[in-house]
Amino acid sequence: MPSRRLPRPAAFWTAATLLVLVLAASGVPSPLYRVYQERFGFSAGVLTTVFGIYAIALLATLLVVGRLSDHVGRRPVIVVGLLLQVLASVLFLAADGVGWLLAARVVQGLSVGALTGTLGAVLLDLQRSDRPLAAMLNAASPTIGLSLGAVSAGVLVEFAPEPTRWVFAPLAVAFLVATAVVALLPETSPRTAGALASLRPQVRVPRAHRSPFLVALPCLVAMWALGGLYLSLGPSLAVGVFGVDDHLVGSLLILAMQGTGAIGSITMWQVRPQRSMLIGTLLFVVGVSTAIAALVTGSLALFFVASVLSGFGFGSAFLGAMGTITAGVAPGDRAGLLSSVYVVGYLAFSVPAIVAGLAAGEVGLRPTAEAYGAVLIVLALTAVAGLLRRRRAERRVPAVEQPEPVAA
Repeated sequence: MPSRRLPRPAAFWTAATLLVLVLAASGVPSPLYRVYQERFGFSAGVLTTVFGIYAIALLATLLVVGRLSDHVGRRPVIVVGLLLQVLASVLFLAADGVGWLLAARVVQGLSVGALTGTLGAVLLDLQRSDRPLAAMLNAASPTIGLSLGAVSAGVLVEFAPEPTRWVFAPLAVAFLVATAVVALLPETSPRTAGALASLRPQVRVPRAHRSPFLVALPCLVAMWALGGLYLSLGPSLAVGVFGVDDHLVGSLLILAMQGTGAIGSITMWQVRPQRSMLIGTLLFVVGVSTAIAALVTGSLALFFVASVLSGFGFGSAFLGAMGTITAGVAPGDRAGLLSSVYVVGYLAFSVPAIVAGLAAGEVGLRPTAEAYGAVLIVLALTAVAGLLRRRRAERRVPAVEQPEPVAA
């Protein structure tokens, strides 16, 4: 009986498409927050709580099931994660208050937590050894997906009569189709013992990868924290700081940052990982510094320029960090290591944004965003210093001395 599984190249790109689709769905609510805020009458603090609870649910899932697909196989985890996306879309459609939004975001967080590490591991499993694209796609997928989701939702908010229905009904159908497509994917991870033990919450970084993980840590925190600010408060900044009451402008700010992040990842994928991380982090510093200047002067045009610069830096630096951390990772450690990277990323994505939302209610959006940017600059420069120290240390490692020949 002929196999009904997709050939390896088609399966690789199918997994990449599913990853982008999942991350696009996670970006869809960002332009809708202000719609819900106007409809249900809640504060900026509640808004960032709705945003943050998604990331908390995602983090909990990463910690519990991040390594599960290394033991039970990739496909079962992917199927469950996609069905959770269907449920989340239905909850968004039914939402008539903050409680429904919180429930929908929790379910969405559970899904993304299960799927990011697993689909990323599938890419590592299926990539060609002569064309290793998995690190680039794992780095670019968040920015590509979030950009597509945010801009698509922003256009519908601006022009569709019932944007929530136009957004979430098609998403529910898309994820049902995606669940059926999983049957065509080959299983890339054989079943192994230890599935129950893998559910014990932990962040597991194999010993050989701990040093590069620690070097990349402040870089990961700075990049993802900026992404969290844009996705939670970006549209509010457009209104509260720059006085532009247009849903599409807020979405375009997200696109300027996240979209150029995808370009940064794609254009730098053949550059050595440490070099890509260094260039990206320095450009990120320039971009965030420019953003602070834009906030001080009230220039929306300058803020768009800053978003492009910091976004490109984000993409390049995250690509370099991902390549540095995952180089040579063993097959049985892939999902676990990627989940650990995403645990750090989503912690940085959520907690600072929640704090910023609460602070904005007390001191205002502009000073909150300025202080937020200053902290990110310090983190990014710390990453640069650590990376330069690591490179100097690698250059100082002496070559293995050869024994002198023994005289005859």
